[in-house]
Amino acid sequence: MKWTVFAAAFAAVSLMAGGAFAQAAFPSRPITLIVPFAAGGPTDTVGRVLAEAMGRNLGQQVVVENVVGAGGTTGAGRVAEAAKDGYTLLLWHIGMATSDTLYRKLPYKTFESFAAIGLVTEVPMTIIGRPRLPAADFAGLVDYVKKNADKVTMGNAGVGSASHLCGMLFQSQIKQVVTTVPYPGTGPAMTDLLGDQIDFMCDQTTTTTPQIQTGSVKAYMVTSPERLEQIPNVRTAKEVGMDFQLAIWHGVWAPSGTPPAAINRLVEALQFALAERPVAQRFSGLATSPSPKADATPAALDAKVKAEVARWKPLIQAAGQYAD
Repeated sequence: MKWTVFAAAFAAVSLMAGGAFAQAAFPSRPITLIVPFAAGGPTDTVGRVLAEAMGRNLGQQVVVENVVGAGGTTGAGRVAEAAKDGYTLLLWHIGMATSDTLYRKLPYKTFESFAAIGLVTEVPMTIIGRPRLPAADFAGLVDYVKKNADKVTMGNAGVGSASHLCGMLFQSQIKQVVTTVPYPGTGPAMTDLLGDQIDFMCDQTTTTTPQIQTGSVKAYMVTSPERLEQIPNVRTAKEVGMDFQLAIWHGVWAPSGTPPAAINRLVEALQFALAERPVAQRFSGLATSPSPKADATPAALDAKVKAEVARWKPLIQAAGQYAD
């Protein structure tokens, strides 16, 4: 009789312990990956490739949610305020570093509100023009811009976006200010470019490569050190006489205070995803590649943000480019 009671009690305790372990297992439900730009843009493309691969490793769906506004800071703010449980993540790019200077007020603290997961990829930029833009090459583009400075238009995905930063560098290099047209993402900007509604833009190869390959846009320059295999006829900045090295890195963050166990599991899933052949193949088609395992870590991403804030702060201040 005593043994029966003991066995029943042991079984009950074991059941409770098993339940507690099951509740503690991460993840036990779908994860939301916030992309702070419109669907169809370069960061969105990277996010969807990454979400699918991470989901396979985590055993849970990773759902991409586009939260647009204020050059990416609206979406970042949403993640900063989310529950600290690892179920809401942010995929953002260099804007995490540049917005620290561009915006006088942010809905988060750059170095305090987030827990880094790791770097994802670095993407070159391309300068492209509308289908019927008269300029045939980069020299022709510069000449056209300078002669039509009062009416030429350059699109971007909003203050703090990669396309905005690239546009700043372009204007600085050619010593000519042009009218910029901000969009909630480069997806809508690309639509207007293809429709001849804006003249040109600078955007990541993740968006522009397919358009360049089909001849839907005019391509003038790529910011990579060497020509890209995917778009071999597009000349580099060095080839067109520009000192214009720029790659847009992407990273993944969780809200600060997320349990270490969840962070470690997410790092594991990120590294798994970036090592997958389908991810490498998809990224290659977009003229980029996955970050190596050593960069897909919290320490590497934290170091990148600190270095990039230091790099861009004086450039942004010198240009006087700020947003409210």
